[in-house]
Amino acid sequence: MAVRIDDLDRKILDQLQRDAAQSLDEIAAKVGSSRTPVWNRIRKLREGGVVGHQTVILDAEALGFEACFFVLIRTSEHEADWQGRFLKALQDRPEVQEAHRLAGDIDYILKVRVKNARAYDAFYQALISEVKVHNVTALLSMEEIKSTTLLPLEG
Repeated sequence: MAVRIDDLDRKILDQLQRDAAQSLDEIAAKVGSSRTPVWNRIRKLREGGVVGHQTVILDAEALGFEACFFVLIRTSEHEADWQGRFLKALQDRPEVQEAHRLAGDIDYILKVRVKNARAYDAFYQALISEVKVHNVTALLSMEEIKSTTLLPLEG
């Protein structure tokens, strides 16, 4: 069942995605409501699958993960067995922050966060030892210009 989202829900969602550690009172004040209705709406949005699990965002560079690679993968394998092994290999590696299957010449793109180039090479060697890929291109991000988890929630 789809959850109906109105303007107040959007305001609450905007506050949650900016800082989920805010108290209900803080959110209520910012959206022009009171605590109980805000809590009921958040509960409705969670139960409806609009709001997932909550977490914190860590500073990768502050923790020594200074290298971010975007890995472009082309494969000649498209069988279910290969895809299953490939997906498991990605899920088993915490360095893979994102993985997307693409339309076009490139089959997959990965966002891989590691401490340095040597750590990327270890990741790469482990990946290709588990699954056969046709071509891998690794692009090192020189500077992160924008990174956000915020969705544009305007009506």
